[in-house]
Amino acid sequence: MSLVIDAAAQSILFRDARTANSFTDEPVTDEQVRAIYDLVKFAPTSMNQQPLRAVLIRSEEARERLVRHMAEGNQAKTATAPLTVILAADYEFHRELPTLFPRFPQAKDVFFAEREGRVESARFNAALQVGYFILGVRAAGLAAGPMTGFDAQGIDKEFFPDGEHGVLAVVNVGKPGENAWLQRLPRLAYDEVFTTE
Repeated sequence: MSLVIDAAAQSILFRDARTANSFTDEPVTDEQVRAIYDLVKFAPTSMNQQPLRAVLIRSEEARERLVRHMAEGNQAKTATAPLTVILAADYEFHRELPTLFPRFPQAKDVFFAEREGRVESARFNAALQVGYFILGVRAAGLAAGPMTGFDAQGIDKEFFPDGEHGVLAVVNVGKPGENAWLQRLPRLAYDEVFTTE
């Protein structure tokens, strides 16, 4: 085998993993979320950027504020998930670069002085971190239900009114409930994706 992680880990992280659409009412603890973050924070990004910001939706009031911005097909599962997380990009991530990328602290001003470039870089690198977060949820023995069906402007206005953040995904997290999984969909074959030059 060319893979170094065992078959069970491969299945947990990838082969058996699917988007969960229902959850039990078993709570997801702050300790579990912290353990997930403490694992995935080490995954690579460009220049060690850390633009991902997360809002844990725990209160009923916050959940109601979020659900009204979700697409109709995502409202019920978001209303009942034990934990919902808003994952966003921090467009002012460059403020931390002198600490996070000490080998070139000037990168903050050399590459990211202009907002347009910061936003593009923040969204790309935070999107990488969203993927890592989903894998971390799976590594914790939980199921993830990532969604992009929502009114992004509405969520940004509701939860990030300062304009310094932009939502990328909303993820329901918990133990999978009854009929949590839809049928596995096809994937492209290796030769449909890879070419050699």
